[in-house]
Amino acid sequence: MKIEKQTVFRGRNIYSHRKCIRLDVDLCGYCEIPSKDIKDFNSRLVSMIPELKKHRCGIDEEGGFVKRLEEGTYLAHICEHIIIAIQNFFGVDVCYGKAREKQGDLYYIIFEYEYEHFAIETARLAVDIINSLIDEEELNLDRRMKILEEVLCKESIGPSTKGIKDAAERYGMPVFPIGDNGFYQIGYGKQGRIIEATIGNKTSCVAADIASDKELTKQLLIGQNIPVPEGREVCNIIDLLRAGEKIGYPLVLKPRYGNKGEGVVLNIKSEKELVKDFNSMKSKYSNIIIEKYITGNDYRVCVVNYEVVAVALRIPPFVIGDGKNNLKELIRELNENSSRGFDHEKPLTKVKIDNDLINFLDNQGLSLNTIPKKGDKISLREKANLSTGGMAIDCTDEISEENKKVCTKVAKAIGLDICGIDIKASDISKSIYTNGVVMEVNAAPGIRMHMYPCKGKSRDVGEAILKLQYNGNPTNIPVVSITGTNGKTTTTRLVSHVLRSMGHKVGMTCTDGIYIDGECIDKGDDTGYYSAKSVLLNKDVEVAVLETARGGLIRKGLAYDLADVAAITNITEDHIGIDEVNSMEELAKVKSLVAEEVKKDGYVVINADDKWSISILDRIKAKKIFFSKDKKNDYIVNNIENGGIAVYIDDNTLYVTNDRKKYKILDIDNIPITLGGILEFNIENAMAACGILVGMRIDYCMISNGFKTFELDEKCNSGRFNIFDINGVKIILDYGHNIEGYRAVLNCFSKIKKEKIIGVIGIPGDRDDKMAESIGYMCSKAMDRIIIKEDLDRRGRREGEIAAVLEKGVIKGKSESYKICLNEVEAFEEAIKFGKPGDYVIVFYEKLEPLLEKIKEYNNINEGLNIASL
Repeated sequence: MKIEKQTVFRGRNIYSHRKCIRLDVDLCGYCEIPSKDIKDFNSRLVSMIPELKKHRCGIDEEGGFVKRLEEGTYLAHICEHIIIAIQNFFGVDVCYGKAREKQGDLYYIIFEYEYEHFAIETARLAVDIINSLIDEEELNLDRRMKILEEVLCKESIGPSTKGIKDAAERYGMPVFPIGDNGFYQIGYGKQGRIIEATIGNKTSCVAADIASDKELTKQLLIGQNIPVPEGREVCNIIDLLRAGEKIGYPLVLKPRYGNKGEGVVLNIKSEKELVKDFNSMKSKYSNIIIEKYITGNDYRVCVVNYEVVAVALRIPPFVIGDGKNNLKELIRELNENSSRGFDHEKPLTKVKIDNDLINFLDNQGLSLNTIPKKGDKISLREKANLSTGGMAIDCTDEISEENKKVCTKVAKAIGLDICGIDIKASDISKSIYTNGVVMEVNAAPGIRMHMYPCKGKSRDVGEAILKLQYNGNPTNIPVVSITGTNGKTTTTRLVSHVLRSMGHKVGMTCTDGIYIDGECIDKGDDTGYYSAKSVLLNKDVEVAVLETARGGLIRKGLAYDLADVAAITNITEDHIGIDEVNSMEELAKVKSLVAEEVKKDGYVVINADDKWSISILDRIKAKKIFFSKDKKNDYIVNNIENGGIAVYIDDNTLYVTNDRKKYKILDIDNIPITLGGILEFNIENAMAACGILVGMRIDYCMISNGFKTFELDEKCNSGRFNIFDINGVKIILDYGHNIEGYRAVLNCFSKIKKEKIIGVIGIPGDRDDKMAESIGYMCSKAMDRIIIKEDLDRRGRREGEIAAVLEKGVIKGKSESYKICLNEVEAFEEAIKFGKPGDYVIVFYEKLEPLLEKIKEYNNINEGLNIASL
């Protein structure tokens, strides 16, 4: 078995509403060999991965998968289960997976994941396990599992970040990683807030730098009459001894710049110890502080937005003797607690046996081989940091009001809106001025001790930090997603135009680029994942309007979490036979993803006149807005009767009925892109856009005003039935690139007064021969003369191949007035030669700009073009 390809879906996708990975594999001749026919395969597999015993595999009982193995199942299915099982073994809560045959030995496996790199390494291990069992070769599973453990530890989201993430998701706010260094963004566009653990978007970099400087922090606190331990920075041995003598033993040495208690030496009781520890520290740290050793309880006070939100008493790690096991064995048992992880990925951290721990035991006259008496409590460290195995007890309700004010004063002195204040005191309920000191102030404080205390009430610090980022009101920008076969771009542009006319800064993706508040920041077909992500990450964007095409859905899934409003303009035949989509049913399923991933209180706008759009209604859970040119359409009538929203045409006027009230939007004649009703496809696009805007709760007058000012020109709707004039010959440029697109455009000419129609036709090379031939035939019936061209991007076809198929259709239609001219611009020039005043030249283009330049040349225009009317 070997991996041919892996595809990572970082959001909702056509396979699952969860993040998943697609693994394309080659079974190398084993597609028809079940596991029971491979020597010792089943027994050795379950022995290696006992977690598989828990898998039900369609059988409603634990052990269902093992039964499947015994009956005989196949390698791709087995690989899927191994990948899930190993992730589960490491505590990653995933369960979804499936395996499907592509052809013969070629399969694809879909599996859910939480951590991308960890999941990919798990998949590679699963394949290696299967191969080792087949080849009867040894696999060092322990070493591979250790590698996986290290990958997971590095990639896992920490409990502090997770606390904020969980709070955000409760508010319906999306949270996603930015890069792979621990940065996450909450929300989209203008409402996007980037966090790093508990450092928020408002946290001052200067304040964080001050907090990392322990000496400067102390100076600022002393200036505010806040009690701190006596001490200062020391430079050499003489300075050290003088300071130690003045302060008095016991003492503390600590790095001036540090965190997590690293490098701190506590309770130094003599000159000899002081010099020894100082010399040891000088090899690691350039700046060292000496302080008075303060006894008392170790409290951590968490301040958010200059208010105390949580207090914890931190306790150093300890074990209780049982009279049988030595300290090393007791530590091992302590670390087996499922709440303890290797770093910050769990509520508690495993106790690491290191020199600090061994030395601390030695100072107590103990070693790792010591067997404590039953009931004896043995402290393992002097420091109570959770990062070295300490525990926490919630004391939020115990802190005095006076001490709360002191902590607020501390945070303001440093300038930290989020901080952890370390206090040594005998009792946090009594004044710090009489029984304690502020030891340190920490930027990016860990909050797991407050959210998962060993004893006491959990404090939702994550929500407090989240609310701080949004001034108490976490809200996201609206997201609109538009898909379909034809009309997506016009609908997207029209919606964006209306919203921009209202003063909103719109981020828009469509087939000709990415636009931020009307400015194009990228030119090209930007209807996929990364283009949408570009909009969602842009901090100027107040509304995201995303054209979402089939290809992007298949290859990367959705870039956003859930849309506020989604729309399907129509689903017609296109791209069949591409990307494993081989039928209209499969194409409709792909498109339905956009309609499925909508907020519960959001809307899906559906074309009630389109049978394939209607076919996916049972997949849609959100509220539906139907649009139709026929006010008597059953879906329109039923939605109106049920108090829903319907958009329809009545007496050549666009209407909306909402909550059984009928509202006139405007006459079709006043919608410029319909050309007075001639362009029926733009009537449909206007209805789709209207439905979207109503779903966004836009005022009907604003919709009407916006529609009136959206022109059928290069500025508003570039490349969509744009009309020009060259010496009395009308030129129409349109991006029709499939059979329905051609049909919609050609149908319009029955309503247009004209002499002759000259067509420049061509389609992308990845359309099948049947479609190409049908388009050629259709054009031969509607056009007086045809020039057949080809796209520059032939999409796998040989030069002249797709043109030959179009020609076949033209000949079948018994048209003899045609010519093949493969270059698009040259084909356009050829068409112009035949044009006379009153004629129409319609170009179904691939590249718009060269044609516009050519039109300028014909008309001797140096600047922008004026689009002609019919």
